[in-house]
Amino acid sequence: MASPPLKAPLNNMQLDILRLFSRDLDEHDLLAIKRLIVNYLAEKVTKMADDLWETNQWTDEDMDDLLFRNERTPYSPRANALK
Repeated sequence: MASPPLKAPLNNMQLDILRLFSRDLDEHDLLAIKRLIVNYLAEKVTKMADDLWETNQWTDEDMDDLLFRNERTPYSPRANALK
């Protein structure tokens, strides 16, 4: 299966990653690099969530309310049958 054509040129970060992975890396190094990237992104998301928490001045009670709130649309077999 062929990949779809690129719609935009690669940015500098994408080119750097391609250069890095063009080297002959063993599985251990490849896994270590993947973990570094995942950890970096996880830290970034955590920081964003912490900033949002602080900006909105949320409390533990607010979080419990969000966790246990049920705002799903009820399932209706008739609605799905009409599609």
